[in-house]
Amino acid sequence: MMSECRNSIFHRTSVRQYEDRPVEKEKVGLMLRAAMAAPSAMNQQPWEYYVVTRRGMIGRLAESTPYTGCAKEAPLVFVACYRRECLRPMYAHIDLSASVENLLLEADALGLGAVWVGIAPLEDRMETVKEIVGMPDGLEAFALIACGYPAKEQTQQ
Repeated sequence: MMSECRNSIFHRTSVRQYEDRPVEKEKVGLMLRAAMAAPSAMNQQPWEYYVVTRRGMIGRLAESTPYTGCAKEAPLVFVACYRRECLRPMYAHIDLSASVENLLLEADALGLGAVWVGIAPLEDRMETVKEIVGMPDGLEAFALIACGYPAKEQTQQ
């Protein structure tokens, strides 16, 4: 029964291979809205997202950690960040986790595939991503989310 649930938490999987076609701006907007609808400590909403579609920058992000190679062929990579100065900074990672999960679930509901690659709390990786994207002081890289149309259908294991 669960495998028949197309738009549910029981369908989402980590997708690391993508078709060679762009993701529509409308779908990007819906995923960002879902991410920003996540709960957060004291409603602090510490998240900010970069949407990366330039091949050169995606290539650099794909080389930023030993685990981001799957992003190389993705048509889009979200860079999830958090503001250091927020109401409850000690909860920013938890808030971002909820936000990224919302984004992943919305991607699945839209017929897309995505994979979450953690960056934080490893400071060297956070700094590398920050430099690649050109993030201002006060923002910290949390995760990369490669996203696109899945190259093949997958089911949860």
